[in-house]
Amino acid sequence: MTAHTVIVIPARYGSTRFPGKPLADIAGKSMIERVYNLSMRSSLAGRVVVATDDERIRAEIDRFGGEAQLTPTDLASGSERMAYVAAHLDAEIYVNVQGDEPLLPPSTIDAVITALRDADDADIATASCPLRHPKEISDPNIVKLVTNQAGFALYFSRAGIPHLRDAGNEIPETGVYRKHIGIYAFRKDALLRFAALPPTLLEQSEKLEQLRALEHGMRIIVAEVEHDTQAVDTPEDIKKVIAALEREEKDRQES
Repeated sequence: MTAHTVIVIPARYGSTRFPGKPLADIAGKSMIERVYNLSMRSSLAGRVVVATDDERIRAEIDRFGGEAQLTPTDLASGSERMAYVAAHLDAEIYVNVQGDEPLLPPSTIDAVITALRDADDADIATASCPLRHPKEISDPNIVKLVTNQAGFALYFSRAGIPHLRDAGNEIPETGVYRKHIGIYAFRKDALLRFAALPPTLLEQSEKLEQLRALEHGMRIIVAEVEHDTQAVDTPEDIKKVIAALEREEKDRQES
């Protein structure tokens, strides 16, 4: 593990749709413990820190032996919590692993870190995977993205991009579509700059914070990975995660 890369897991208690989400039980472990453990399996990060404004979450981190940084309660986003950590903990690269991604493969974390390290002209790195089901193309809860030929993001949208004009009423092939995976790696100066920028029109229209970076000319390199993940947005999603964990365990036993 190398010390110049730090994973920061923003975690707040007061989610509108799912209060107390980081502490939700998933097959005997809290969600934040599962996210912390998979983050620790990254081979390219030297430290994992949970950034939280809630003493209950910090107590849970202390219980399982993790590291937490208590942040002010008036910070508006996970990026601002990351910037607060960056002001108190020096590193070259900070990776935002979202606290509601208990199935995120550690290989995806490493792919994003590698993408940023390898692209000297990138400010930020993120990830995408193939969009495999046609119904997901028009699903506004699934964020799509398009890149240029060098792998830099051109745009993120809740709409089905790219639009295939000649497809008519036919369902387009999913092979041209990529699903955005919400993990970000920032160089330190890019993180501090991004967190200080005001919200932008496209960001507010799509409710996608990463568009703020693009609108201000920041460059986002996209690591292409094969494996999707399952975020937890509502209590119902816990069942999907448990089912996925059970499938993984069954596959391990059969292999």
